Amino acid sequence: MNDPGSNVARHLRIAATDRPDGVALKCPTHVDATGHVLHDVRSFRQLDQESDAAGEYFASAGIAEGDRVLLAVRPGHDLIVGMFGLLKLGAVPVAIDPGMGWSAFLGCVRRSRPTGLVGILPASLLSRLPFTAFRTLRHRVTVGGSAWRQALAKDRRIPRPLAPVRPDTLAAILFTSGSTGTPKGVCYTHGMFDAQIELVRSTYGIRPGEIDMAMLPLFSLFNPALGTTTITPLLDPSRPLAADPAPLVAALISEGVTCSFGSPAIWGKVADHCEARGLRLPALRRLLIAGAPVSGELLAKLRVVAPSCATHTPYGATECLPVTTITAEELLGEARQLALKGQGTCVGRPVDGVEIRVIRESADPIASLSQAAPCDIGEIGEVIATGPSVTREYDGLPEATRAAKIAEGDRLWHRMGDLGSLDASGRLFFLGRRVEAVRTAKGDLPTESLEPAFRQHPHVLRCALIGIGTAPDQTATLVVEPRAGHFPETEADRARFVAELRDLAHVNPQAGRIKHVVFQRALPVDVRHNAKIHRLRLSKEWTNRLTR
Repeated sequence: MNDPGSNVARHLRIAATDRPDGVALKCPTHVDATGHVLHDVRSFRQLDQESDAAGEYFASAGIAEGDRVLLAVRPGHDLIVGMFGLLKLGAVPVAIDPGMGWSAFLGCVRRSRPTGLVGILPASLLSRLPFTAFRTLRHRVTVGGSAWRQALAKDRRIPRPLAPVRPDTLAAILFTSGSTGTPKGVCYTHGMFDAQIELVRSTYGIRPGEIDMAMLPLFSLFNPALGTTTITPLLDPSRPLAADPAPLVAALISEGVTCSFGSPAIWGKVADHCEARGLRLPALRRLLIAGAPVSGELLAKLRVVAPSCATHTPYGATECLPVTTITAEELLGEARQLALKGQGTCVGRPVDGVEIRVIRESADPIASLSQAAPCDIGEIGEVIATGPSVTREYDGLPEATRAAKIAEGDRLWHRMGDLGSLDASGRLFFLGRRVEAVRTAKGDLPTESLEPAFRQHPHVLRCALIGIGTAPDQTATLVVEPRAGHFPETEADRARFVAELRDLAHVNPQAGRIKHVVFQRALPVDVRHNAKIHRLRLSKEWTNRLTR
């Protein structure tokens, strides 16, 4: 029999019952002349009532339980209300990164086959263009206009019943960033969302009443379930690296933000802004940084900028999050020296309930765990994980699912697509994406086995190890993006910069295998975090340039 208590939207209803007048959400309206950010405020009771009204509004537009609904809404109030309204209705929100490019976006829409759209007016208008991706749409709801506001303002005294679902009922489809391939829709069930909420709560000790600023919009959806206040940041999710750090820092300080999640790129901007102006974030107690390896320099800056803050770098993926976690203190200790020497970046130990292993690389699907060859301690292989939050399939991509999942009885292991190794104490060392490893005649070079040694140069913003030519006879090449004002303009400057890099990296015994060191003003990065480097694209571009 269906269990209405399994609907993940019940967490907002619980928060509205336990803390009805508690502040649930603050969305920026404008920045005043003094730089202070002003916010529109909602309580948990208001958010619960508005999402009830949203569910009713969607139903009146023809959206029904089980319908797939493309969610094209800006971060903040309307995103949270729209998401919970759909979940309460039992519809399936489809969330796609807004900045991945029009062609990739259309491909994601086409594969997910939505019958409904909940979006801002431009999204609704675009969906009427004659693209095959939009042919499945039958219902459209425009948010943000007067009809939407009137619908949400309706007085509701009796809570709307939640759609009765089971833990294994499909709740949402969240697309991967596609940083190393085609974006794929990850199928989340209500039970998996529950497990993820509990893992985040228990791992990081998050308590009701905390104040959170999530720099990644989808992570703000956890907050109502955790009973924490959400401060919506002033940034464009399709271009987070272009964000002005001034209003972000102003809101972090004025709103007394106690915890936050963001990429190394955005927190690097925040830390640099604070450092340059002598600002501190005294209320910040917990910071989660993920999406790409975090430099020791950034972690050291954050120690000064947020002196009372515990910084964590969780490791995971859209398909399973979190998997492992580590604190800045451990990363800045022995683990940092091991990274410089080539062991990889330590991402810590598994969170409770999650199990990880490292197995020998295979380009083929692995049907059963018994067919996977385990690696020895310290041996580099591909990382796999299992646990209650590990998703079971990609939407409409059975071959991709078969390639990424390994069965073990009733359990499924997810192949993370990463290279790594385990030490004797069970710590996982991340060595980069498997498809990005440089394959040379003298052996493989995982990206994270060499990049940390070069990233320590104070004038390096980011760098990428790539292969020139065709595997397995590639030539190892390092592409460096210098910090602003430090790009080498002359041959003499280039030679000096390269000499400094090679001298710094001599601690790594593999550093001498890099034949070319080249410079690029801006490396291509992913849309979601603006931190993951598109090394495969760089490899193609520099192969063309260096082999003409």
